[in-house]
Amino acid sequence: MLTTKKKATVVKSVAIHDSDTGSADVQVAILSKQIDELAKHLKKNPKDFHSRRGLLQMVADRRTHLRYLETNNKRRYTALVKKLGLKK
Repeated sequence: MLTTKKKATVVKSVAIHDSDTGSADVQVAILSKQIDELAKHLKKNPKDFHSRRGLLQMVADRRTHLRYLETNNKRRYTALVKKLGLKK
């Protein structure tokens, strides 16, 4: 799980404006950080199938948000993918 400090730094790095906590950009960044941490956990605990299911749900949710950004605002989408280092 992300601590509040880690989450705040992620939000601050991607936020569009000062009070932005729920835009698609912020949600994708938070999900990416959670996915990274959960992937580390699953490398140490390969039989943790419940967490693996949660990871797959997070990946699907992130993909949905990215698809939304890609269709509605291509410029923000490309900037976010470049900033987070995603493969799209």
